[in-house]
Amino acid sequence: MQLTRELLLLPLLYLLALALPGAVGGSGRFWHLTDLHWDPGYEAAAAAGRPCPSGGGRAGPAGPWGSYLCDSPRRLLRSAARAMRHRLAAPDFVLWTGDDTPHVPNEELGEEKVLHIIANLTSLIKETFPGTKVYAAMGNHDFHPKNQFPGKEHRIYKQTAELWRPWLSDASLPLFRAGAFYSEKLPGPGMRGRMVVLNTNLYYDQDNETAGEEDPGGQFQWLEETLTNASRADEMVYILGHVPPGFFEKKRGKPWFRRDFNERYLGIVQKHHSVIAAQFFGHHHTDSFRMFYSPTGTPINVMFLAPGVTPWKTTLPGVSNGANNPAIRVVSYDQDTLQVLDMVTYYLNLTRANKMASAGQEEFPEWEEEYRLTEAFQVPDGSARSMQTVLQRLSRDPHYLQLYYEFNSARYDLEPCQQECRVDHLCAIREVDYIKYDECVKTNSSASAASSVWLLVFCMFLGFLSPQRVL
Repeated sequence: MQLTRELLLLPLLYLLALALPGAVGGSGRFWHLTDLHWDPGYEAAAAAGRPCPSGGGRAGPAGPWGSYLCDSPRRLLRSAARAMRHRLAAPDFVLWTGDDTPHVPNEELGEEKVLHIIANLTSLIKETFPGTKVYAAMGNHDFHPKNQFPGKEHRIYKQTAELWRPWLSDASLPLFRAGAFYSEKLPGPGMRGRMVVLNTNLYYDQDNETAGEEDPGGQFQWLEETLTNASRADEMVYILGHVPPGFFEKKRGKPWFRRDFNERYLGIVQKHHSVIAAQFFGHHHTDSFRMFYSPTGTPINVMFLAPGVTPWKTTLPGVSNGANNPAIRVVSYDQDTLQVLDMVTYYLNLTRANKMASAGQEEFPEWEEEYRLTEAFQVPDGSARSMQTVLQRLSRDPHYLQLYYEFNSARYDLEPCQQECRVDHLCAIREVDYIKYDECVKTNSSASAASSVWLLVFCMFLGFLSPQRVL
């Protein structure tokens, strides 16, 4: 009788074990923080009635919590840290995907100022999450001169490695000093996951240091070996980086990687997709995602692009409404498989926050929940299959496309996303490959033009038949 009772309790005990934090198959949560772009001169400029340094001379009100023409004042960054502690004070770990310095000319920075800013923001994150593992990647602005990352040892790499030493293992330090990339096992008992942190700034098309190289820093070879070893060890992997492959959804035909680097990265993901649970990048300041497919067209992986904390309006020619509200993100995941279960994005309505502060009505602005992935797009999780469903809904349903578009800027740009806008966003999401992206844009633009012609003909025909027509 006693044995029978114990056997009956086994399924209940198993289900209870799954529900416990850190248990095999349990769920966990982590933060993804990107593109802080601290502007140390913001407050002094605002007090003196001058444009902020990061605004490039663009005039505009320097509000108490920030400005859409400027990078982040210190006050905004502390507000983000406070909101993160309030929403999730004890994450499993934190992803920090770089870009710490302001958008100012190189001559206004220098190595010491760059390192000072990285050190300052490192301290802020350590204060916010003491004792928490942080996986940090360098952004293209975290160097001097900006974008010019070498595929070999450099003082900035070495100094940054020292700043991040509490987060890096002894095995990671030499790799980081040599090229600013590394790999670490995820924390926690029984975890079989691994974080692969890349220095994709080496592949940036503005990096003259690596132009003409086949494998800067040997990072591609290292990545292949790391993914192969992860497969042998039965580990699943998250890939983390700053500059993403593919194209910018807010400017047609704007890639970030050099063509050959883009092709090689895509090939590695296709080859090793079975061990890559998801990819997390920044750089755009916008909220989007990228699909990866097998050669036969099956969705095999997804890259999530997190919105930035800086509200800075891009000066990239051809981009309209290129600012965003500050945003931060929590990702829920399966601790056994690393499957992304859900994502919740929080944002600060900067216009409202500045208005309330100016009226003396709000000491600390509220970072509101903007949306939850599974609820907003009606999918069960953040798998490649589910995100393919999201893409299909964006393609077919104007309601979902407009919803995505407003999320893309953290509700800064609420204008309707018209046909050209639709093509730019959908093709950027669907096609990371250079050739296929061009084909997507060409095909959909032609279809749009044809539809417009037929609509014009149809309207003229109706006008011809109308009794109101004047002969």
